[in-house]
Amino acid sequence: MESRGPSRRRRKRKSGKGPKGNPAAQANCAENGAPPTDGQNPSKAVNGPVDQALSVQGQPARKGEGASSSQKRRKKRKRGHTQKAEGAQPVGADAAHGSSVQHGSQPQSDTATSLKGKKAARRRGRRRKQASRGAEQSVAAQNAEASIAVSPQSTGRSQSTPVDRNQETRSRRNGENRFPSGHREQGDGARSGATYERPSSRFSAPLYAALDLGTNNCRLLIARPEERGFRVVDAYSRIVRLGEGVDSNRLLSDAAMERAIDALAQCHRKLADRGVVRSRLIATEACRAAENGAAFIERVQAETGLALEVVNRETEARLAVAGCASLVDHDADGVILFDIGGGSSEIVWLDLRNRCGARGYALTRFIRSWISLPVGVVNLAERHGGVHVTPDIFEAMIEDAAEHLSAFNLANNLTEAIASGRVHMLGTSGTVTTLAGVHLGLKRYDRRRVDGTWLEDGDVSRMIDQLRDMPYEARVDNPCIGADRADLVLAGCAILEAIRRRWSCSRLRVADRGLREGILTELMAADGVWSHRKNGARQDRGRQRNRT
Repeated sequence: MESRGPSRRRRKRKSGKGPKGNPAAQANCAENGAPPTDGQNPSKAVNGPVDQALSVQGQPARKGEGASSSQKRRKKRKRGHTQKAEGAQPVGADAAHGSSVQHGSQPQSDTATSLKGKKAARRRGRRRKQASRGAEQSVAAQNAEASIAVSPQSTGRSQSTPVDRNQETRSRRNGENRFPSGHREQGDGARSGATYERPSSRFSAPLYAALDLGTNNCRLLIARPEERGFRVVDAYSRIVRLGEGVDSNRLLSDAAMERAIDALAQCHRKLADRGVVRSRLIATEACRAAENGAAFIERVQAETGLALEVVNRETEARLAVAGCASLVDHDADGVILFDIGGGSSEIVWLDLRNRCGARGYALTRFIRSWISLPVGVVNLAERHGGVHVTPDIFEAMIEDAAEHLSAFNLANNLTEAIASGRVHMLGTSGTVTTLAGVHLGLKRYDRRRVDGTWLEDGDVSRMIDQLRDMPYEARVDNPCIGADRADLVLAGCAILEAIRRRWSCSRLRVADRGLREGILTELMAADGVWSHRKNGARQDRGRQRNRT
């Protein structure tokens, strides 16, 4: 027995259970109030390290080995994370060390770390989705057409924003025109680059659309109402020259109708893709003057599904005011607003001497008089020629347009108002935007710089003379004119010069906006989108005052 005693004590000392050779064990026993053992352990023997044996027995960790035990636990947790990442067995099994740890021996911090890891993974996933969505939106914004932010009360320039592509979820179809979902087509970006609305949480806001089929252009604008106006979502513009030959033949030609129908089909696809719920689609002078205009409207509805409305000249003048009213000077007593179109030109006198602070769309109530001239850039260029224009031909164009101004009502009263010096001109047409682009020396047309630009009377005269003296080839090469407008721009300058000679104003403001913006403004005002939000804001302010 004595021979076996020392060897047994040595084995227990090696296992870490004996009192001798293990001061940490004795200190632990003394601290816990347990008597030191001499090698006889009443508990069942457990193979493995000391920490595992103590955890099985439910005893606290030894004080002298706290640092090493915590390090082991940290290493174990690290090994567990590595195994999970590689699809290995969970760390609680501890199979790699060959120990059979009982239930409850795994540290509680592993569970907490696992939950935190799951939350972090979810956050990373959300960030990846947001990043991919942002990349798609940025690519779409680079390939799109021009858009603007128009406010019925602000006079600042528009701001551009990226595209919002989440439109197909809007299924409310309660407007004048309803469209199924379809494919998205790119617009004509010949004159301006693309800008779109910023993605926001207001995905339930309805979309409005305005289409203007004029004598020269087919234009579409899709927008969403905002607090102080609307944000353009998509835009489209194409020169179709629908009124080509109407002045002489009184008929729309087959080639012109084909060009217009092709452009309208593109507009239909955009309307369908965006899920527009409210729209107004108008046609102007070409369809008014042509004898087969009504037949063309029926053909458009049969082939494209779009129901066009042929508006009269008075409506056209009012819509031009509604679209450009936000650019009226706040201190002006009057405005001469003109819209030089392809087949007609509208001139409106806004008498603002008693407007009492009215701004934006409210200025349509102050239309004192208006006139629509049966001359535009297309029919005037056809009568006099637009490619090689001599000074004599240019003067003949001016006289042709000036003959129609004598029928303008209240012309003398307007002259008296201009004499006060607080009346300015406001022009919306391709003619004035071209003059502004040339004046600014743009290497590429940029509507953000053109829209809202002020031109002095001397600047306008200088730009008209510069374009008149410019040969046709130079007009084609000019980035603000191009081949599509090179034979029409001088006819527009002649109409503008006739207006300036009849009523001379010291300043002219340029508007790269018009009928489409006026249509959108009227539709949204009729639906009360701004009055509702204004009343809501007032109610919120009232609640805040009541709380205080």
